[in-house]
Amino acid sequence: MAPQTEQEKAGIQLDEKDYEILRLVERNAKLTVREIAVKINLSPTPTHERIKRLEKTGVIKSYTAILDKRMLNKRIMVICMVTLREHSRKAGADFINAVLEFDEVIECYNISGDFDFMLKIVSESMDSYHSFFVNKLSEVKGIGHSKSTFVMDIIKETNHLL
Repeated sequence: MAPQTEQEKAGIQLDEKDYEILRLVERNAKLTVREIAVKINLSPTPTHERIKRLEKTGVIKSYTAILDKRMLNKRIMVICMVTLREHSRKAGADFINAVLEFDEVIECYNISGDFDFMLKIVSESMDSYHSFFVNKLSEVKGIGHSKSTFVMDIIKETNHLL
């Protein structure tokens, strides 16, 4: 028997109209229900019900604005790879809890391979990143090794899944 998908586990069945809605809101979350309904050839009431179902079941997790980092003086982006000294549940949880408090860290992934975590960090300047690294990140107990890679240019950056 094949393993269940996340949709099957949650009891969610998505049809083509649902996918059309998801494509539209993924690209422009400011569309009104009426605008979406026109684009998918459905009346507003069932469109609204579908959107509410997609929100309630967690398919749509949230709506957000994508901000321009450079316009907000976040000119430095760093990918920081971290290895913990100890690989226990407590050490991992302590590291995660510390990272969740850092505004500079905009993404954190638990990864496999040579490192345990990959952090995406934004900062105003090299000096401010250095200050973050020395005064915050390196103070987190349990870090064994880290490696910072500075992003020179962003070739592709999207949140679109569909």
